[in-house]
Amino acid sequence: MFRIFLLFLSRQATIFRFVRNNGFAKAMASRFVAGETIATATAAVADLNAQGITASLDLLGESVTNAGEAREAGKAYLELLDAIAIKKLDANVSLKMTAMGQDIDDALCEEIVSSILERAKTHGSFVRLDMESSAYTQRTIDFFEQRLYPRYREQVGLVLQSALRRTTDDVEKAIALGCRVRLCKGAYLEPATVAFPDKRDVDAHYVSCMKTLMERGNYPGLATHDAAIITEAIRFARERGIAADRFEFQMLYGVRRDLQAQIVRDGYRVRVYVPFGTQWYPYLMRRLAERPANVWFITGNILRELSSGTPARPVSRT
Repeated sequence: MFRIFLLFLSRQATIFRFVRNNGFAKAMASRFVAGETIATATAAVADLNAQGITASLDLLGESVTNAGEAREAGKAYLELLDAIAIKKLDANVSLKMTAMGQDIDDALCEEIVSSILERAKTHGSFVRLDMESSAYTQRTIDFFEQRLYPRYREQVGLVLQSALRRTTDDVEKAIALGCRVRLCKGAYLEPATVAFPDKRDVDAHYVSCMKTLMERGNYPGLATHDAAIITEAIRFARERGIAADRFEFQMLYGVRRDLQAQIVRDGYRVRVYVPFGTQWYPYLMRRLAERPANVWFITGNILRELSSGTPARPVSRT
């Protein structure tokens, strides 16, 4: 019922308008979303870079059903890549295929994503294709492998989710291709036929895939806030002689900032996923609805940071 309620809230335009204009709500959201503009997003990245942390910027928005909106999203990514280059930021970008027209037409989606990859190539940058629900997994992998990767091997990478049972096989295929992978657990509520319903199994599958990618993958991004898994990754790297520059840890903007700082101090690379844009309210509601336990996860992380005395780092939101 809680999940249904959150999804209901995410679709209410009246609530969205109220929340966007409510100072307290915007202040709360700013913990996890870097404002609504390219200027606020790049300011957040500059702050992260000053701490020795790299970033991956994501313009919020998904499930676009209008070609004009998809083209506008693509244009915004071109501007974003230009801004990163002009400001000399240590950052790349992440995008959702449904925001680029995946649900409208494959040719349109290829045109938009290819233009972004061309701009990334010009700037020597990189684009990560975010993975959405399991309904899009095979479609996204096929699109990546057949339409994009042959032309943009150095500019594009994938995301794989350990919650899905198929991911062990997908990891092996990615290694065979030589492509870069971000490994995450997955935030989507999936049926047991395709995903592990038990968190312990998701975690165990993550660790197994993680070790495979660390040993044989192409600079994997290990996206997790789980301190036990991070500790195991570091132990495994030391045991197998895997250099710290052969992989990176990835975390969400505003989550476990204390742990991010500690990993950097320990000599390992950290990249923070930085979402921004006007669609921050539905984004937060959908993320919470996909797995209501995320409410307690986020709350727990905030309380943990407060108890550890980690200072907030203000970023301009204008």
